Amino acid sequence: MSKALTVKLTGDEIEMLVDALEVDLEGYVEAAKEARANNKRDDVNTFTEAATRIQALMTKLQDLIED
Repeated sequence: MSKALTVKLTGDEIEMLVDALEVDLEGYVEAAKEARANNKRDDVNTFTEAATRIQALMTKLQDLIED
């Protein structure tokens, strides 16, 4: 597991990161759909895992804004 870091960000900066992650997430979701359509199971797994990890990070960041 990676070492935990402490970074001080404003709410606006966190929102910017969330927005960027949303775009990234959309890309991985689309890539997974394309891979599924082309029967590329390994790629589907890779893109789905990336999308899941991005979603988890987005949720974590959004929770910080709402506190």
